[in-house]
Amino acid sequence: MTLNITSDFDGGNIRIVSIGDDRADLAIVRDHLSDFYQWFSFRVTGAAGRAVTLRIVNCGESAYPGGWPDYRARMSEDGDIWRQTDTDYADGVLTIHARPAGDSFALAYFAPYDSDRHAALVDRIAARPGVTRTLVCHTLDGRPLESLTLGDGPKQVWLYARQHPGETMAEWWMEGALEKLTDPDDATAALLREKATFHIVPNMNPDGSARGHLRTNALGVNLNREWHAPSAERSPEVLHVLEAMKATGVDFAMDVHGDEAIPAAFMAGFEGIPSWTERQGGLYTRFRDSLAARTPDFQTKLGYMTAGPGRANLSMSTSQLAERFGAISMTLEMPFKDNIDAPDPEYGWSPARSKALAHDCLETLAEMIDLI
Repeated sequence: MTLNITSDFDGGNIRIVSIGDDRADLAIVRDHLSDFYQWFSFRVTGAAGRAVTLRIVNCGESAYPGGWPDYRARMSEDGDIWRQTDTDYADGVLTIHARPAGDSFALAYFAPYDSDRHAALVDRIAARPGVTRTLVCHTLDGRPLESLTLGDGPKQVWLYARQHPGETMAEWWMEGALEKLTDPDDATAALLREKATFHIVPNMNPDGSARGHLRTNALGVNLNREWHAPSAERSPEVLHVLEAMKATGVDFAMDVHGDEAIPAAFMAGFEGIPSWTERQGGLYTRFRDSLAARTPDFQTKLGYMTAGPGRANLSMSTSQLAERFGAISMTLEMPFKDNIDAPDPEYGWSPARSKALAHDCLETLAEMIDLI
């Protein structure tokens, strides 16, 4: 029986190059109006319990080819549980080996977080006591971009995720954060709601998410390079979120992402902003180091190079919010691979670990909220 492969669904991305009984050559499709590509998500039927070999042949020219060595694709037979499957990379080709128990299975770069799950999350959290749901704007494709507000304390905390839509671990993190913050029996959540008002945007890029993009919106725009001068024509998502931030102010901000190459969770800060102060930088460092002391799923050894004085990229949200508002601002990165210090051969970095890290981030914030 010949394999059948489709990506014609929300968040799907793959193109068939050739296909046979138990193997196929495939290619990842570029983001619309962009050269970025790396995210893939597709379904396979007709496997009938056979060993299947799937080769993605254009990985060598993808956005981050350094992300493929030592990476393992995620596979699910029920759409719920995603395990790593045998994967190898050589000469620009990612080869995925799968032996499903049944006739069909799904493969993805990371466990997907589709529009239906996003809508269900927003509906569920918005129905809880003390939560306000706000339509921030409509996107270029006409989708709603929404925020959730909770707590009534004076500190203004902004959490936002998935500026880069293919980094789905970021919305799994958001699910964990929202569940904890609205748990009536969680003492840390109660303290945070008393001390702070939380403004949460679970998905900054609904269009890119639905289109199966890695990094851009409906016009191929990288939202995390728009914060210095967003526009209604190119980046309404950033424009309207930034306007909402201006209305509330920002004391603490976390932008949640995923990193293709580094096998660890880590933080990037706002070093190099023109108005940098010892107090602001010290609070960022304290948060980062306290989080690393709290959980083995976060570390400080691996990460990005920091910018020198006056060299911060103010088109990126973390630096822009630190400069504009004096915020303790940071970018959290989680791996597509695994935590090299605490590997999980079956699941790798996973939705469950993303959600758990959100809990640890909030516990760390609670310890520092009076200082921010």
